[in-house]
Amino acid sequence: MQVSHKMKERIENIIKKNIPDAVCEFQGDSCSLKLQVSSGIFSRMTLINQHRTIMSLLNDEFKSGELHALSLETRVI
Repeated sequence: MQVSHKMKERIENIIKKNIPDAVCEFQGDSCSLKLQVSSGIFSRMTLINQHRTIMSLLNDEFKSGELHALSLETRVI
């Protein structure tokens, strides 16, 4: 199953709405979707809190089943 361009755009919009300087990069598809999020806000957070922040923003997409697997990497810019 392919993650649609629309879903990737939606994920990016959700993240950027809450973290305006975020840069999102996607690789793969729904079975192995990888998302890399870079932001200056992460400089004040531990790695686990960086991941928790992003995952909490995507909570509704996981609950609805529209998003079911995601490999996440965060970076400080």
